Amino acid sequence: MKLRANDLLAALIVAVAVIVSGTVIVTAKHEARRLFAELEALKREEARLQVDWGRLQLEQSTWATHPRIESLAGEQLQLVVPGEDQVVIVSAPGP
Repeated sequence: MKLRANDLLAALIVAVAVIVSGTVIVTAKHEARRLFAELEALKREEARLQVDWGRLQLEQSTWATHPRIESLAGEQLQLVVPGEDQVVIVSAPGP
């Protein structure tokens, strides 16, 4: 049983193809695991940001309440609600 050069070349090509495909598979699996880990980290960050967003919306609604604004206007700017005798109603001229 003597191997010919063509048989040896074919075996070498198959061996190289097996090694290359194995390397590609390992690299693809590694990349998939890396991307999955990154995805999970991003999902955790999204959840944290959603909690922060909800907290900020609640805080904004607290700061923007009418009684709070009225209180600040009175305390910091010394503004008061005008009395009935100080209110003047102006009507637009009719056609």
